[in-house]
Amino acid sequence: MYLLKTEKSFDAAHFLKGYKGKCSNLHGHRWRVVIEVRGDHLICDGQLRDMIVDFKTLKKDLKEVTDYFDHSLIYEEGSLKPSTVAALKEENFRLVTVHGRPTAENLAAFFCSMMQKKGYDVYEAAVYETPDNCAVYRP
Repeated sequence: MYLLKTEKSFDAAHFLKGYKGKCSNLHGHRWRVVIEVRGDHLICDGQLRDMIVDFKTLKKDLKEVTDYFDHSLIYEEGSLKPSTVAALKEENFRLVTVHGRPTAENLAAFFCSMMQKKGYDVYEAAVYETPDNCAVYRP
């Protein structure tokens, strides 16, 4: 099996409603997303001969997915009052609603799913909230 790994980063805020601790408060991260894709065979001919995928394409596709979250407030559906959401939108803040808590674990599963939808055989998706803290999802 061959493995390729690439990464992208983005900046975004989040909070964890119902959490007892500092993460219940709005705060931001420099999120780092590392995607590892696999393939059993290399391409046999053409420009991509002896590759499983072109790094250029892999990096572009991951960037498209991470750019969706860049410079936004990621929040769980129903975790903010409708009037708060309306006020933030009125101020033109970029909001990204997610169905579960915006934890590194859930984001790792999300990035894995999005890359799979783009046709990749994802071996592992890792999301770093900080340089020291990482959540990994393997399908």
